Amino acid sequence: MNARIVRICLVALLGLAISAVATWGLNLFWLAIGGGALPLHGWIAMGLGVVGTVGLAYGLMALAFKSHREGWDDRVDNSLDPGHGPFKDD
Repeated sequence: MNARIVRICLVALLGLAISAVATWGLNLFWLAIGGGALPLHGWIAMGLGVVGTVGLAYGLMALAFKSHREGWDDRVDNSLDPGHGPFKDD
């Protein structure tokens, strides 16, 4: 099996495990503050929310690292930014 596919599968399994633990923890918190037992639709909604949040955080951090690695941050034109343009007040 290709090492990249194995790595993707491991990352996906890790994400699912983190989502499951976070969902379980949120359910315990919900019960501790006096909420009722979560129905199936509540479990599905909370699980999707956790998966979406973890996925969004992973994707945004990956884009930030990719941008930094490829030098996109160095190519920004700051000439219109106050304090960086040709009319900078010293």
